[in-house]
Amino acid sequence: MWRARRGETADTERTGAAAGEGIGELLAECELLREQAEQAGIVLDDSPDSLAALDQMQPRWRDDPEASEWLGNDAGLYLGTVIVRTVPGAVWRVWPRGNPVVVLPGGRELDVVEIGHGWAADGYPELSAAYAEVRVD
Repeated sequence: MWRARRGETADTERTGAAAGEGIGELLAECELLREQAEQAGIVLDDSPDSLAALDQMQPRWRDDPEASEWLGNDAGLYLGTVIVRTVPGAVWRVWPRGNPVVVLPGGRELDVVEIGHGWAADGYPELSAAYAEVRVD
C-alpha cells in the first residue's frame, strides 16, 4: 500500500502548478516500472501511447510476488500520472492510510493503484483501456 511521506497532509487535493511540482512529482517517480520499461525499450513520456506500450510488455515479473506487488503500485501511479497530466481537471487526492486516487472532473474517484495491481497480476484491466474509459467520462 502506498504511504504518504512524513509531514504530508493526508486529505490533500492539489491542483495546478502545486500538483505538478508537489505530490504529482512524488507519485510520478515509479522507479521499478521505469526500469522494467527501459529494459524493454519503452519510453515512459507520460503519454497515453506509453500506456499502450506498457500493455504490450512481457510480464516477466509475475513469477516474483514481491516484484509484482511493487510493479502494480508503480503501474497504478504511472496511470494516475498520465491521467492527471492529460485530462483537464483531473487531480490527485491522498487519503490517510490509503492509496492515492485520481479525482476526475465529474468528481468520480479512481483507485489507480488497484487498477495497477490488476494489470501487474493478471494483465487486466489494460492500462490503456483504463485511460480510454476515463477519457469517455
